[in-house]
Amino acid sequence: MTDSPPDLLTLPLSEVFGPTIQGEGPAAGRSAWFLRLGGCNLACSWCDTAYTWDASRYDLRREIRHTEVQEIISSLPMEVLVIVTGGEPLLQQDQASWRELLERLRDRGCDLHLETNGTIEPNAVSRALVELFVVSPKLANAGSHRGHQQAGLHPGWTAVAQDGQAELKVVCTSASDVAEVRQLADQVGWPRRGVWVMPEGTTQEVLGARWPVIVDAAATHGLNATHRLHVLAWNEKRGH
Repeated sequence: MTDSPPDLLTLPLSEVFGPTIQGEGPAAGRSAWFLRLGGCNLACSWCDTAYTWDASRYDLRREIRHTEVQEIISSLPMEVLVIVTGGEPLLQQDQASWRELLERLRDRGCDLHLETNGTIEPNAVSRALVELFVVSPKLANAGSHRGHQQAGLHPGWTAVAQDGQAELKVVCTSASDVAEVRQLADQVGWPRRGVWVMPEGTTQEVLGARWPVIVDAAATHGLNATHRLHVLAWNEKRGH
């Protein structure tokens, strides 16, 4: 912590929205609020939140605002599931404002889930305060990334998964992608019961075409499958 008053601590906020549902992964269907932070260390070709990092397409000075933790907290109800996402939220985890945010949300009775691309290992503060990490390493279908960034899964995540605090959720476009996910999980020792595969797509039409392929392959390989329920309900409408 710093000597600054907590209400002067800031984080790069993209948006807060809810009530909605978690549309993906192990908590799919749960009532939730989303807290989206700006900034990412990757550049996935199919990213549906590129407004959090892509300055070539978005005015990031308008999309991301350094916001006091007190203001962020005041925009969220008490005793709800809060999904901290991005971008890549763990880029912020070494800041005093990160601890302040998570501690105050927990003090308000909120359950905390965090979505991450898996390139950054969670520190002790994140491990202590986040209930569940949903880790989404990127396959080749995400395309190339900026500079020399590597999209590989940080080896530290395996221990988090074995402790029951992390689940794997990987975007797939084909049956071969699903097979690659199973191979990855087996190589790093990630329990298959905590592995989810999900079809890539931001429209009902694309998801409808891919879902039978992905779910069939998931059953074949003994993995979990998750749809994108928010897309089925609201298509690409932002804020859901």
